[in-house]
Amino acid sequence: MLALRRFLLHPRWLPLLGPALLLALWQLMLSAHWVRPVLLPPPGQTLAYLVGVLRSGAVWPDLAATLGRTLSAFGLAVAIGVPLGVLLGASVGAYRSVEFLIDFFRSTPSSALIPLFMLIFGITDANKIAISAFGAALIVLFNSAYGVMNAKKTRIMAARIMGVSRWHVFKDVLLMESLAQTFVGLRSAVSMALVIVIVAEMFIGSETGLGHRIIDAQQVFNVKDMYSSILITGALGYLLNLAFLLAEKRLIHWSGKA
Repeated sequence: MLALRRFLLHPRWLPLLGPALLLALWQLMLSAHWVRPVLLPPPGQTLAYLVGVLRSGAVWPDLAATLGRTLSAFGLAVAIGVPLGVLLGASVGAYRSVEFLIDFFRSTPSSALIPLFMLIFGITDANKIAISAFGAALIVLFNSAYGVMNAKKTRIMAARIMGVSRWHVFKDVLLMESLAQTFVGLRSAVSMALVIVIVAEMFIGSETGLGHRIIDAQQVFNVKDMYSSILITGALGYLLNLAFLLAEKRLIHWSGKA
């Protein structure tokens, strides 16, 4: 018994504990008749349906459309948010002058701005990408700026005492110090970009995408397809976050070290 417990609690298997508990709770809800099977199919049937749509290729065009929109929006967010955040972070006065606007729009749900973006871009893919990029860019900008402003003052002072030019202090100390916080922003931004794209696909005219697939399945009461699409969306978000986490560990391995 002790050997089995050690085997199950081995660090290698710990990431599987959460999904196992989710499936167990899912099955418990059905077994206890808390939810009717017509509204929540058994996990085995849902996973079997999920495997089926993946094998048939029916879901791949929607997955590709959502991933393409998410990465396009994220790319725009990085191109705008990182340089602007670094410039604002390098000047505390400049950041304070626009801090209200950044916090105001960062606190405003992006879904509330969908009508505004529809007026500007119409019912197009550009609309979905633009509103997603807007929400993600604010997160990137905020974290990039704070990463620069919170760079360790001792390292900056040491570089200046040694006669390092202001440009090299900015490039080799400030930017490198800010990377850890910037990557936190990038991880949050890619997740936010995916969320906004899914919401936009649900409520803005769309013929492809996981959001469109989810809302379409809900409207025709195809609950297995709805839940399988939700699971695919969650898996996509997890994999995007995991990719940035691995990149962060590889590229800024010095983070947290003295």
